Amino acid sequence: MTVLTRRIGAVQLDIIVADITTLGVDAIVNAANTSLLGGGGVDGAIHRAAGPELVAECRTLHGCNTGDARITKGYRLKAAHVIHTVGPVWTGGTSGEDDLLASCYRRAMELCGKHKLTSVAFPAISTGIYRFPADRAAEIAVRAIVEMLPGAPSVGRVVFCCFSEPSAKLHAEALARHGSPCA
Repeated sequence: MTVLTRRIGAVQLDIIVADITTLGVDAIVNAANTSLLGGGGVDGAIHRAAGPELVAECRTLHGCNTGDARITKGYRLKAAHVIHTVGPVWTGGTSGEDDLLASCYRRAMELCGKHKLTSVAFPAISTGIYRFPADRAAEIAVRAIVEMLPGAPSVGRVVFCCFSEPSAKLHAEALARHGSPCA
């Protein structure tokens, strides 16, 4: 279900409530842990849907630091690729969590640009078991993506794929402060 669509230049930004593993985009972003070998939440769902080949490829990457990102094939997913990024664990906001979260979105968009991907879907990184405040995370996510659009000219569509209506509402509020309504 699409909650809000905005256009910034030639890029369409959508907020939806859906299962990210079902989306037919060039890449879905995985809110991964540092091992990249699967876990709970979005990470576990993506690994289950993609199949064992995904974890096999992830083993060859030797992990990922918080705030960074890696790209793999999508295997059994509709998405051709998975961009794995490791969000910060919320510890009160005094340990650089905002910058690390923004870096997750920036690094993912850099990979989209490098691989000439045209569409990408993001979950609400770090807002589950990592406890990042959802309102703060939504604002950081939208701001980072908007700032990165010029650096990824191949991207024509960005999806903020939310697991719940409250998350979608927070992303919609943040996105409404950026761009113009899509015609």
